[in-house]
Amino acid sequence: MTNTGDTSLLRARGLRKDYGKANAHLRAVDGVDLEVAAGETVAVMGPSGCGKSTLLHLLGGLERPTAGEVRLAGRRVDNVGERAVARLRRDAVGFVFQAFHLLDELTTIENVELPALLAGRSPRAARRRATSLLEQVGLADRAGFLPSALSGGQRQRVAIARALANDPLVVLADEPTGNLDSAATVEVLRLFDSLHAAGQTLVIVTHDSRIAATADRLISMRDGAFVDETRLTGGTGLSRSTGLSGSTGLSGSTGDAGAAGGGLGAFAGLEG
Repeated sequence: MTNTGDTSLLRARGLRKDYGKANAHLRAVDGVDLEVAAGETVAVMGPSGCGKSTLLHLLGGLERPTAGEVRLAGRRVDNVGERAVARLRRDAVGFVFQAFHLLDELTTIENVELPALLAGRSPRAARRRATSLLEQVGLADRAGFLPSALSGGQRQRVAIARALANDPLVVLADEPTGNLDSAATVEVLRLFDSLHAAGQTLVIVTHDSRIAATADRLISMRDGAFVDETRLTGGTGLSRSTGLSGSTGLSGSTGDAGAAGGGLGAFAGLEG
């Protein structure tokens, strides 16, 4: 299923992922076509085991497809070398996982600044970027805390800040509220709504209809394939869909792009 707009930032064609062989064969993703425009939020919903997470991994270079292709900013990324796909994941794609995947031995600010340090930014620039992002997600006062001292909602907000560290072209979120209670879910909803309003491109796989209701498009997935697509009028209409009002003031990944050193400029250096 495709976006009808003129600008396609992320594109998949005939995407397929198989596991196992013969009697143990499983087709997790089956011929998926997808286009996501710059600044668009797309939500993918479906039952457990339908292939949503696998699709997200294929789009972000965490797994390689069995067939088909993935293009980001016009460049094919599914068939590049290991070094290039590592740069893709580091510089052009931000990941948010259900289980947070923070490093337990690092403080909040150290977790957030790590991607910028790995991308070659100076410690001062990386710390400045991390400090700004923590302020934006409302956790500046938790900068020196270890993840074990944070609530689930706080850890997920740290993970979102980390995903933005290198000013990614797209943020891919895998069940971002799956481990959160209702209050923490509200906080994450506000963050994603702020990111959408700031023009960040988002692809979110979720069981949570509240997350899906903030998207521009909702795609239903069954048995590895897209079966339905709905264009929503909500978009940034978080207050309409959830009864919430207000915002965290998150300015999105477009801010401090030069300091982050990521996004399209870094992505242009990818090669096979």
